[in-house]
Amino acid sequence: MKQLILVRHAKSDWPEETDDFNRPLADKGLEEAMQMSRFMKDNKVTIDYFVSSPAVRALTTCRIFNQSYHINMATNEKLYNPSESNFESVIYNLDNGHKSVAFFSHNNGISNFANSISQDIFHFPTCGVAGFEIDCNSWSEFDGARKKLLFFYEPGKI
Repeated sequence: MKQLILVRHAKSDWPEETDDFNRPLADKGLEEAMQMSRFMKDNKVTIDYFVSSPAVRALTTCRIFNQSYHINMATNEKLYNPSESNFESVIYNLDNGHKSVAFFSHNNGISNFANSISQDIFHFPTCGVAGFEIDCNSWSEFDGARKKLLFFYEPGKI
């Protein structure tokens, strides 16, 4: 059994003359990320490994979560402006030693991917988190595996 956790980056800012990739988190986003990461850790949501989009707002969200988790993390450019197949490509390359992995990414890709693997309908708010149980022993079995929503958390509702 594996667990996949999808995290949309926290609320970002868009200062003048800043391109999309380099957008920082807004003050509200910093607060959201700290609140959500503490909530997840306090509620014993286990995560073994983080994979983040390299874009500043996603990577900063991931680093804030890692202040609570203190685990290994990596970046993968496929999680920036991702399609559903980008998520699957990253999943298939995960080490099978990781039982529970969190991806930090962006809308619309993260909502579209969540909707593609779940009966539930998702639109991720900033710093929204969805956890799925994946009935497989190897990440390479992801596509054909049964997937079940375990939780969906939103800032302001936790």
